[in-house]
Amino acid sequence: MELHVSLQKSFGAFSLDVTFTVQGERVGVFGPSGSGKSTLASLLAGLQQPDNGVIRLDGELIYDSQGAINVPPEQRRIGIVFQRPYLFPHMSVKGNLLYGYKRSAPANRRIDFDSLVAVLQIGHLLSRGVHNLSGGEKQRVAIGRTVLSSPRLLLMDEPLSALDDTLKFQIIDYLKAASEAFRIPYLFISHSLLEMRIMADRVLAVSAGRIEAQTTAEDLARSRMGLSPVGYINLLRLAHPRRVGGMSAYAWGGTELLISAGSDRPEALFELSSKDIILIKQHPDAISARNLLDCAVSGTFRSGNKVGVDLACGDGRLVAEVVQEAARELGIEKGSRLFAAIKASAFRRLG
Repeated sequence: MELHVSLQKSFGAFSLDVTFTVQGERVGVFGPSGSGKSTLASLLAGLQQPDNGVIRLDGELIYDSQGAINVPPEQRRIGIVFQRPYLFPHMSVKGNLLYGYKRSAPANRRIDFDSLVAVLQIGHLLSRGVHNLSGGEKQRVAIGRTVLSSPRLLLMDEPLSALDDTLKFQIIDYLKAASEAFRIPYLFISHSLLEMRIMADRVLAVSAGRIEAQTTAEDLARSRMGLSPVGYINLLRLAHPRRVGGMSAYAWGGTELLISAGSDRPEALFELSSKDIILIKQHPDAISARNLLDCAVSGTFRSGNKVGVDLACGDGRLVAEVVQEAARELGIEKGSRLFAAIKASAFRRLG
């Protein structure tokens, strides 16, 4: 997917003025509330009209103020998944799913109904009314309805912000599965850097109606580490735990990680803040932290007044952070060896 945008839109004191070209299948739009992310989505989908500008999707001009081109929303084949599911209350789950399918041109119907139902695991819900669904089930149906319209681009406008953490990371798996199974590129819009890390490769960072940067999700996370109260978030997908003294032990990097907040599931996603990794120059005689990893420094980076430390711990990779004075005292440089101490309680299970 290649998207070229140059748009201006004003609402009273707020103005959106963006110009960018982005390529990729997994693109994020990141920024705080009120920065213009949802306005951009509405303009792309044709739900609002720009004051002026151009939108070109995969070489096709779908809006051009100078050329008086404004392709109607239903012909743009750009689907939207909103923060709220907005299901039709008078229809069953199956009726909601088929709504977009029936309104797409037969030539564009490339998504098989049964295949989508299987990917989203909603076969047992088809005959239900939408009032008999949980919040996560409603959002899965909303995703399915949009995907069945066979869009060439999927806009996901804060689709997880109304869900609690448990549901949020379940829905992430369904979003990724649907887009990958049916090869639908997407723009994932969110104010959550963690969601960007999981859902996007390329990221457009938006601030006050302007494009602040176009970067990767990883580089964005590193650049904001020193400014964030939670630091850099290491994401670890771990599998097949065993019980050890009331904790869960997961194979990782050629060793084991002991985690308090384990899971009975065969696979789980955990987050670990760079702030929760203590770096030690020499092996301690005793330490309360249950994880002590022998690591090599593979690189460093600056972020605000902090130094990010890339650690190679066997086959595993982590990012820790220290203040500049600590980096000097520990002699941190590429190739140096350190021990990383991590409490078992420092890991947070996401899904």
